[in-house]
Amino acid sequence: MIAGAVYQELYGFQHRPFSLTPDPDFLYPAASHQEAIEFLTYGLSEGLGFSVLTGEVGTGKTTLVHALLAQLPDSVKTAYVLNPVLSFPEILVTILDDLGIHPVSTRKADLLTELNRFLLEQHAKGCEVLVVIDEAHNLTISLLEELRMLSNLETSKAKLVHFLLIGQPELDALLDLPGIRQLKQRVGVRVSLRPLTSDETEAYIHHRLRVAGAHCRFTQAAADQVFRFSGGIPRLINQICHAALVAGYVAGARVITEAMVQRGRRELMAHQAGPPQQQIGGSGRQRFARVSAVLLFLTVATILGLAIILVPQGLP
Repeated sequence: MIAGAVYQELYGFQHRPFSLTPDPDFLYPAASHQEAIEFLTYGLSEGLGFSVLTGEVGTGKTTLVHALLAQLPDSVKTAYVLNPVLSFPEILVTILDDLGIHPVSTRKADLLTELNRFLLEQHAKGCEVLVVIDEAHNLTISLLEELRMLSNLETSKAKLVHFLLIGQPELDALLDLPGIRQLKQRVGVRVSLRPLTSDETEAYIHHRLRVAGAHCRFTQAAADQVFRFSGGIPRLINQICHAALVAGYVAGARVITEAMVQRGRRELMAHQAGPPQQQIGGSGRQRFARVSAVLLFLTVATILGLAIILVPQGLP
């Protein structure tokens, strides 16, 4: 609510409707996203070794996975690897640490022994273990092979660990390489997120406003404009809608119009492109520029603060 606090009183927000953080409470169940959740849930329930979720940047992969994890029963223990650009022992340390295990040794053999012991204990209790690896398109072929070998930890009847790989479309290309065919054979579920349609974009906007408790709305023309500018990519929708709300705040309006979306996008592009070439005239424009700059700074600061919190601790 930090960045949204500037216009919270006007719009009555209880939460920021267009935050860039992956809040599962705001997940809009578009057809592509609902299909992905169903397939991924099936993959876990069937004990498949690997599931894969891909999508272009900003399509909502991380938000969807957070929603999926929130639905899992307590009997499913999860580890989340945010940064796969690590050595395999470092990935093992990250997994163990997320599972509540703090190994003394960082030797690969010792780490594997610790993990295997934990997996067997959980299996005896009737629990399952899911390892989620985000940004998996950054994994090297050698690391993918190490993960495949890790998936060999099993009993005669069940896998002891399941993997969910999340990444951009480059991950699909990586998995299709001839040298990865053994791992590819262990992928039981492979789904891809699509951008939202025009109708879904409008529904997405009003869904997020409704969840936030807002006393405002976007007109049909404004929602159509958001779709044209964003191409149905949720992250871009959020950025554009946030900027449009700033424009609406400046105008004191609770109905966001097409013109406000256009104005918000211009300001957004100006900030992304760098300092403007000439000074914006008029007291209203100056106020808008000041508010936009403050909101942008606070949003970036919030994201950086979140990133610092989420970086795995205790890595060598």
